[in-house]
Amino acid sequence: MLYREMGKTGDKVSILGFGCMRFQEINGRIDGQQTERQLLQAIDSGVNYFDTAYVYHGGKSESFLGEVFSKGIRNSVKIATKLPTYLVQSRRGMDEVLETQLKRLKTDRIDYYLLHMLTDFASWEKMKRLGILDFLQKAKLDGKIIYTGFSFHGDRENFKLIVDDYDWDMCQIQYNYLDEYYQAGTEGLKYAASKGLGVVVMEPLRGGRLVGRIPMEVEKIWSRAEIQRTPAEWALRWVWDHPEVTMLLSGMNEEAHISENIRIAGEAYPNSLPKEELAVVNRVKEVYQNLLKVGCTGCRYCMPCPSGVDIPNCLGIYNDKHLFQTKRTKIHYFLMTSGLVGGVPTYASRCIGCGKCEKVCPQHIEIRRHLKDVARTMEYPAMKQLTGLIHWGIKGYDLVKKRKNSFD
Repeated sequence: MLYREMGKTGDKVSILGFGCMRFQEINGRIDGQQTERQLLQAIDSGVNYFDTAYVYHGGKSESFLGEVFSKGIRNSVKIATKLPTYLVQSRRGMDEVLETQLKRLKTDRIDYYLLHMLTDFASWEKMKRLGILDFLQKAKLDGKIIYTGFSFHGDRENFKLIVDDYDWDMCQIQYNYLDEYYQAGTEGLKYAASKGLGVVVMEPLRGGRLVGRIPMEVEKIWSRAEIQRTPAEWALRWVWDHPEVTMLLSGMNEEAHISENIRIAGEAYPNSLPKEELAVVNRVKEVYQNLLKVGCTGCRYCMPCPSGVDIPNCLGIYNDKHLFQTKRTKIHYFLMTSGLVGGVPTYASRCIGCGKCEKVCPQHIEIRRHLKDVARTMEYPAMKQLTGLIHWGIKGYDLVKKRKNSFD
């Protein structure tokens, strides 16, 4: 495992951080045995930074980490969690959230405490009016917070204003080869590093969109490269090639992925990709930019939808249709949104246009407009009628079964 310094803090952190937003689940609950095994696998391999938040897994992510880390390994790891700026409405509320997090994490301190999802300078100003400066100062004096930072989802000019307005220790930005100039981007990355901030990168694989199923045009480019790597390795190495990046976070939830990422994290030095390999990545980037319709990363901050739409699923399948140019995506869309799998329909046309999702989307996607496109493109005329008939049939079958059991 390679390590880099977290900016001016001097902390040596693993260049691979463990993102704790996408733990494996069983029936809506964290798969405890598998997830603990994966966390310990990462720690044994040198990962020493774990990123969670107040809202991840409905608050269970922090609690689960607390259970695992309290078994004699707390002092060997760095914990990063976040103050939910979108929920806190008072100075007192900040204290209450922090105390809750300390209890969940079973610790007396949080190594890196971030303001979650600042989107512009106005969102930072709002937090100042609520008393964030006093809160951070007091929490640091009390030893409950060691270092401060913020996660950001806005444009680079607002990012710079926030960087300059407080003595931050680190920041967290979205960055990958598709988002080189998106949000804070390369310019923001270099600016923060020049100010002495550690920079943690989220979404290095764009929510998994850069791996897994690969468009044929992209597959051809990767396969013709002189050096053969998996799509994940190309993407991770591209991020780590930037010396200004302190670490990247990976939402690892499969042992094979953890092993692969750890292997790469032991080899990925900054400025190690030659121009020929960077040219390969740029060709792939051009293909994706031409094919991708919606910039959704599947983070699920937009959920739950008041109307029951599974927004990330709808947008993801819509993207797949354009990425892979296959008619089977309509069948897949019907199976995944009709309610045959989960019991409740979640298709795009259920959207009533309330706009709640757009207010919390880190990517600032025009979700309502895209859902209309999804409905128009993916939902054939008889879909709702067929869905209704299927659910009517299922209810009828259940009723007959109950009556039969009552006679037995």
